[in-house]
Amino acid sequence: MYKTEVIEYSPKADNMAKKIEEKANEMLEKGYELITMSITGTARAILVFKNKN
Repeated sequence: MYKTEVIEYSPKADNMAKKIEEKANEMLEKGYELITMSITGTARAILVFKNKN
């Protein structure tokens, strides 16, 4: 099972990295592992997670 999450507008790389890390850790606690991500031209990130179970 896959799940996607969107990180909202974050134009600074430092902030984007922190938000991605926080979301990845949050999802890991729920049993999902980050498998890929994409940064959009509008300074958003799309994260794709896979259920570890």
